[in-house]
Amino acid sequence: MNFDKNTFLHIGDWVKGKLMNGELMIGFVEDLDVLEEQVTVTVAVSDIDQLAGQTIRLPLRAVEPASTTQTKDRGQLLFLIDLALATGDKEWFDELSAELNNLKNPQLK
Repeated sequence: MNFDKNTFLHIGDWVKGKLMNGELMIGFVEDLDVLEEQVTVTVAVSDIDQLAGQTIRLPLRAVEPASTTQTKDRGQLLFLIDLALATGDKEWFDELSAELNNLKNPQLK
């Protein structure tokens, strides 16, 4: 079995990965099947526009955790806020909005 880097994934975690023909996608974990080394992901954005909002099953090795600790600039935050709205993730939206406000008004920290 070759899924060590992904065994710490949990339902609800954001992941990024590659599809069969190398297309990229970002989504969140709906289900994990460690025995079959499969993950079910709801796609938020993808190189294949039609996949947005769809739930797909991928090999566990095809995904990795999406980094959430990197410093984001204004453009990245605005994109992620749109993504949070599209996926209905209010908690993430609130968190990103606070980060954006801190960029605009660093003295309010």
